[in-house]
Amino acid sequence: MNSFTLCVSLLSVLSTGFAEQTSKGAPTGKAVQDVLHEDNPDQLYRTIQTKFNLHSSTNAGGKDCAIIAGVGDSLQKCNFNMTSTTFIIIHGWTTTGLMESWISGMVKALQKQEAHANIIVANWLDRAHQLYPVAVNNSKEVGKEVAVLIDWLERETRFSPRKLHLIGYSLGAHVAGFAGKAARNRIGRITGLDPAGPMFEGEDPDRRLCPDDADFVDVLHTFAYNTLGVSIGIERPIGHIDVYPNGGSFQPGCGLHNVLNAIASGNFGEVVYCQHERSVHLFVDSILNQDKQSWVYRCPDTKTFEKGMCLSCRKNRCNKLGYNVNKIRSKRSKRMYLKTRADMPFKMFHYQLKLHLFSTKAIEDSNPKLNVNFYGTALDSRVTSIEMPEQISANRTHSFLVYLEEEIGDLLRIKLSWDKSTSSWSFWTNFKNLWYGSASDGDTDLNELEIRKIRVKSGETQKKYTFCASNPSATKISPGSELTYIKCLDDWPVKNKTRLLQ
Repeated sequence: MNSFTLCVSLLSVLSTGFAEQTSKGAPTGKAVQDVLHEDNPDQLYRTIQTKFNLHSSTNAGGKDCAIIAGVGDSLQKCNFNMTSTTFIIIHGWTTTGLMESWISGMVKALQKQEAHANIIVANWLDRAHQLYPVAVNNSKEVGKEVAVLIDWLERETRFSPRKLHLIGYSLGAHVAGFAGKAARNRIGRITGLDPAGPMFEGEDPDRRLCPDDADFVDVLHTFAYNTLGVSIGIERPIGHIDVYPNGGSFQPGCGLHNVLNAIASGNFGEVVYCQHERSVHLFVDSILNQDKQSWVYRCPDTKTFEKGMCLSCRKNRCNKLGYNVNKIRSKRSKRMYLKTRADMPFKMFHYQLKLHLFSTKAIEDSNPKLNVNFYGTALDSRVTSIEMPEQISANRTHSFLVYLEEEIGDLLRIKLSWDKSTSSWSFWTNFKNLWYGSASDGDTDLNELEIRKIRVKSGETQKKYTFCASNPSATKISPGSELTYIKCLDDWPVKNKTRLLQ
């Protein structure tokens, strides 16, 4: 079955509401929920079908070792560390029935950071390799089985659920949520990596991952794009902190940017794989490259973030991405945003540019192609396009987001240029010249802007700068020209004091 057929099949299955279907991989015998609170634990343990494999650096040859709930000897055999942090990694729906390669990468990253940790991989491939709605139904059972293991570890050892961290990808994120709901005592943390959207978007909290499933729930949304009524990843915020890298829809380096075109060309599977799994790689990156820690910023929506208006760290408005997140609980979920690179390390440096555009006449080109160069104490940036989230107008202040791959150090000066080749200015000028004849001297400022100052704020350092034109008599810019700005007296509001991130 090719990726296009698979996509169409999935959409048709979802639309018919296959909630009551069963398959050969569905649980047999007495279900876990029927015996979860019975007094016969042996009966409870016999119902578990999920396999739990412990990866530990103390195991011979670094091989994984099976932990079996109810069998105390398996803990000694596998060298379970009763006092260390425990991670449980949970995969999602699978179309191949095979363990995906990202899991071994996650295990190795955690082992590098947490040498003595217990890293358990929950294997429920038999029940995940089904029609998607069947796998969704199975996920609730699997979550309860994970909870049984957690409760048994707590009884059998000095293990504290508060030192437990569940990491679930896609459908596995909701499995982690069901485990948190079913466990006898509250667990420490759940990380949801692009939790699955189909059959979960719009559902009540008891039917999906939610903030009440652990002391702290953080979620990464990397493919929350809704097409044909279906989103691969869930779009709504469902944790204490919900991070939307690059808006949560399309990730750099994943190629195709139009899902409908991808479906038509038969490349939908590749798009899903890259965008959806980017959540995993962002989290692994936060473990391995802690010297290049990415920061996220609270913002009401993507459009506002794209204007650079959400780079404040006051009152917990910014946080670390992924592994080292500051565990800040709140009654309402917080949407957090950032830009990332296409490859690891993913860290980008965010800047807000505030420009007041003066003009004596209405400008013809309301979406000019402006570029900026930052010159810093460490290095100079490349020519970077200023993205226009909306049409601009004269005689008002506009805010823009600029993001760089390089750390340039302290800002020294800025060069602003207006790209004539892609501007509509040349088209309209040529059109008018052909229609009315050559432009008169009075029309030369129809597409000219005066920019006296540029204000810049760094998201990563929280530093603020004000730059003035290097030549005070040359503050006007037009298509094909450029201006240089140097540091001048900082007149940002005094109440917003500079504060460095620690």
